[in-house]
Amino acid sequence: MAPVLPLVLPLQPRIRLAQGLWLLSWLLALAGGLTLLCSGHLLVQLWHLSTFLAPSCPFAILPQVALAAGTVALGTGLVGAGASRASLDAAQYRPWRKVLSPLLVAGTAAGGGLLVFALGLTLALPGSLDTGLEEGLGTALAHYKDTEVPGHCHAKRLLDELQLRHHCCGRHGYKDWFGVQWVSSRYLDPSDQDVVDRIQSNVEGLYLIDGVPFSCCNPHSPRPCLQSRLSDPHAHPLFDPRQPSLNLWTQGCHAALLGHLQSLASTLGSTLTVTFMLQILVLLGLRYLQTALEGLGGVIDGEGEAQGYLFPSGLKDMLKTAWLQGGVAHRPAPEEAPAEEEPPKEGLPEA
Repeated sequence: MAPVLPLVLPLQPRIRLAQGLWLLSWLLALAGGLTLLCSGHLLVQLWHLSTFLAPSCPFAILPQVALAAGTVALGTGLVGAGASRASLDAAQYRPWRKVLSPLLVAGTAAGGGLLVFALGLTLALPGSLDTGLEEGLGTALAHYKDTEVPGHCHAKRLLDELQLRHHCCGRHGYKDWFGVQWVSSRYLDPSDQDVVDRIQSNVEGLYLIDGVPFSCCNPHSPRPCLQSRLSDPHAHPLFDPRQPSLNLWTQGCHAALLGHLQSLASTLGSTLTVTFMLQILVLLGLRYLQTALEGLGGVIDGEGEAQGYLFPSGLKDMLKTAWLQGGVAHRPAPEEAPAEEEPPKEGLPEA
């Protein structure tokens, strides 16, 4: 049975293969470490922004899977570096001969599977991030006023910090604040006729104003921040509501967070791609080096040429052999076969 993808390796190519594998393995370990850093950073960012993401958003699965893939890639790189270095010395390589095959199988199955899964999530999950931010930010705006409600008492502080840090206002723009009550009822004067009229004119009994919180103000504006009566063109001299960028952040927090998180996910995806390619090269090189050394008894400078391969025989032959071996194992031995019963003899007719 012919081996799969055989490759003849004389002495010098074997040595160069081992040396090249040592370098590739350290590059794989470095890529695995970078994957851990990128996925960890994305996971921390998602943890900080969890208030503004819907609980049902599956985007947090991506950095978790990438963390596992990076850990396996880091381990594969360290194993490859150790095995390739030890292969240059027969005495050092002897302990690796028994464990290298299981490590190659584990690295291919676990590492390759996790990397492919993580790459698939990188391509599939950004759409869910859009929906998750849409729902999460809407909920955060609605609870901005609930500073004394258990479970929502930090919503105002977190949203103010978000708008100040990311230079955004509202969900899609500053006018989103016009449709929610963001002033707590405890700070409203019930004797003020304007407050009463606004509450009574709203179907849901909300106090709505054409104003925004202070965190929407642009500190680079040369004039004091204007937070109220923003839709009234006559309320503030020399202020044009059609050009609020002179006073307020015009970008919505949805676009700001979506761009920020997608940029981190894109960086993670690029790192995963490089890690995946390096892991394929390291695993293939280790397999060829291992099978070539097995033909020489584990001595890299043995005389003659050695042949490396991926599998000892073709997939069809391997399946056929396994099927025949299974059939022989279940076929009863000749001495155990039941004896055939003789047909009953017909009686002679009576005279």
